[in-house]
Amino acid sequence: MKHKAAAALAAAALNALTACAPPPTGGQGPGPQPATATRPDLERIRTIVVIYLENRSFDNLYGLFPGADGIANAGTAALQVDNDGKPYTWLPPIVTKRRVGDHEVGDPDTRFPNKLPNRPFRLDLFARSGLDALHSDMTHLFYHQQAQINGGKMNKFAAVDENGLVMGYFDGSKLPMWRYARQFTLADNFFHAAFGGSFLNHMWLACACTPVFRNAPDSIRARDEGPGRLDKRILVTPDGFAVNTISSAIAPRHSWAKDPREWLPAQTMPTIGDRLSEKGVGWAYYSGGWNDALAGKSDPKVRFQAHHQPFAYFANYGPDTEGRRRHLKDAEDFRRDIAAGTLPPVSFYKPVGVRNEHPGYADVLSGDREAADLVKAIMDGPQWPGALIIVTYDENGGQWDHVAPPRVDRWGPGMRVPAIVISPFARRGFVDHTPYDTTSILRLIELRHGLAPLGPRDARAYDLTNALDLR
Repeated sequence: MKHKAAAALAAAALNALTACAPPPTGGQGPGPQPATATRPDLERIRTIVVIYLENRSFDNLYGLFPGADGIANAGTAALQVDNDGKPYTWLPPIVTKRRVGDHEVGDPDTRFPNKLPNRPFRLDLFARSGLDALHSDMTHLFYHQQAQINGGKMNKFAAVDENGLVMGYFDGSKLPMWRYARQFTLADNFFHAAFGGSFLNHMWLACACTPVFRNAPDSIRARDEGPGRLDKRILVTPDGFAVNTISSAIAPRHSWAKDPREWLPAQTMPTIGDRLSEKGVGWAYYSGGWNDALAGKSDPKVRFQAHHQPFAYFANYGPDTEGRRRHLKDAEDFRRDIAAGTLPPVSFYKPVGVRNEHPGYADVLSGDREAADLVKAIMDGPQWPGALIIVTYDENGGQWDHVAPPRVDRWGPGMRVPAIVISPFARRGFVDHTPYDTTSILRLIELRHGLAPLGPRDARAYDLTNALDLR
């Protein structure tokens, strides 16, 4: 019966996509399912590993994947309009952005012609612009992304970013992870949990929640939901929720965060780590550059990012806490634990900046190779028979995707991102059309270990089991 239900679910999700409409339940499961005991059919999964990469939309990397809902299905979403709703004749010029004082300026990117037709285009067809090349960062902020989505029309990406680069995509078939996607399961209807950028989506991975900053100063708070919210200095909603990259009041914090009044207070909401610890289930968040950051000797060239460390924003994992000592670890610990077969039941891995695929300071290929190398190491290691690996991206990085996200709550979900499920239990050569978001990962962990949901989103999320064959 379980497999018939899963098949019916996949068919319903595919029909919803075909109709170019959000899934009828808003991209969520049938209803809250509080867990009090481990699901028996999941007990064979003994090690869950989440590799969390950066800032790529599904169409940007996997829009040409066979059998997936790709760029060929874009329809009118491929035609971008300006801020007045008028279709562009040519995309805005492609620029490399840099900051001069309080202003952002764009220098022409001479790898590309000044005029590109108003449609998606292959980045890797231009000289020195392939998967191993650097491209400019793009706008990926909470309010800006909602403007880009434009009520589901998906046609204001170029206008909001003032940069034609948002419409670029790759032939991802040359990527090592593409081969794993062909071998195992690729989810082509997986959305990042919250509108906007890395900070908020990392927090949703940790707690399925938006951080609270009730006494945020006016300098970083939106006054209302009007046009002023598109000021890139806005970090906090009018009612006191932190939605864009903000430094923590507890270390490590960003070097540019000079004003303590603008530091996010230590958060106290429950996290997935808390839930696991309460049940006596081991877990760790491994991060590239973590030990160096704590020692105050980060190399600027490797781009350690403080806002990619979500648990470090919580009081339970602050400096000198047992929670930090036990659960927040370095990438070298991850590699040693893989080789030794000592990964805990739940592991999160965050690459250091230069290998996380983030536009502006990282290329795609370097991060993809590292992810594939780690997957191979786990597959070759002693824990593979009971392992489930999820390789996904925190958010889309401002890049266009043609599939409108379902409407669930005020926070999201945001854009579609790649997600690959690799496991002895993963369905082989399968494209999973089920509507997932980042909290689907949390739901799977909760069901596997008998944990109560963190909030309404993960309580109702589809749990990734349609990607598995647990017979």
